[in-house]
Amino acid sequence: MGCVLFAVPFLIVYLSVRLTSDGPAIHWSKRVGRDNAHFKMPKFRTMLLDAPDVATHLMGHPERYLTPVGEFLRKTSLDEAPQLWSVLKGDMAFVGPRPALHNQDDLIALRRECGVDRLTPGITGWAQALGRDELSIPKKVEMDRYYLEHRSLAMDIKILWLTLFAVLRSKGVAH
Repeated sequence: MGCVLFAVPFLIVYLSVRLTSDGPAIHWSKRVGRDNAHFKMPKFRTMLLDAPDVATHLMGHPERYLTPVGEFLRKTSLDEAPQLWSVLKGDMAFVGPRPALHNQDDLIALRRECGVDRLTPGITGWAQALGRDELSIPKKVEMDRYYLEHRSLAMDIKILWLTLFAVLRSKGVAH
């Protein structure tokens, strides 16, 4: 239903990426899912084709790798919209810990220690709603563990609302 509802905005974002930079509009990022299984997660591409395949906070001057529309897509979280496909496939849920990049060994190891790796990753999560890029990896894992121990339908609804307000204010987006 979300795909149908957002078809026109998705098309506009798709075309804006294609018309302002070389390469495909969708980037398929190798991510770590439930039980540390790898899957390909789609995002609208916000980085140039020569950007390193690492977490943005590990790049020196990540702004130089942004596409002309990349900053806007990240601040508005529109780059995340294709992840609805991953929800339909069952690789992701609407709410859960954000999926780690395949090479974020520190995050993957801490999540494994806490049992968070048993959760299906989400488009948004407790850490995402409350801090996004501003949080350190240990703090994110602490918040992921809190979610693991307290998850419920009520908490998921709260996370969705908090995420909506964070996105509307572009809160916690560093790059």
